[in-house]
Amino acid sequence: MGSTPPYPVPLGFVFRSRAKEEKAAAADKAPLTDSKQPRDPQAPKGRPTPKRSEAQSQRRSVANTPMTRKEAAKRQREERRTALERQRQALASGDERYLPARDKGPVRRFARDFIDSRFNIAEYFLPMAVIILVLSMVRVASLQNVALLLWLVVIVLIVLDSIVTGFRLKKRLAERFPDDNKRGAVAYALMRSLQMRRLRLPKPQVKRGERP
Repeated sequence: MGSTPPYPVPLGFVFRSRAKEEKAAAADKAPLTDSKQPRDPQAPKGRPTPKRSEAQSQRRSVANTPMTRKEAAKRQREERRTALERQRQALASGDERYLPARDKGPVRRFARDFIDSRFNIAEYFLPMAVIILVLSMVRVASLQNVALLLWLVVIVLIVLDSIVTGFRLKKRLAERFPDDNKRGAVAYALMRSLQMRRLRLPKPQVKRGERP
């Protein structure tokens, strides 16, 4: 009769359908798909295709958006070049809008006009210095003594003229601009007086002897 199994076998296991077993085995062998796997270009997008006008507007907005670092640097150089050109023209014409900060304002303009309207010994300092240097290089004792004397005379005259000019300018500024900031205006004017008239910037706007 045979031996009896030690444990009873469930009837469901005996009568389970073979089709169900094949389906379960096929499910176990099916490869798992990764959701992060790149989508096939030919596969459906899962979203509506944008219209041609929308796509063109998107491309246009991308094209009009600067800026790489190289483009930004190029634009800054162009703007700086334009500003320097405007400043150069302003220094020649005296246009207040584009002058450097140190030259702007009615106080600085009056100081320039005050210096440009008078004769200044200091503006001939460079030519006289060249002459004195040439004389001092000649190996003649009398000429070297003359050069040394001229050097001392020139320095004394420049110092005296600068003192008188600074005193008069300070007085005129106090009368003309009692409430304005006049700090540095006298020193600014004296530095201008050391330059030859044709080399001064901004260019002189008044003639010699003309009252500013």
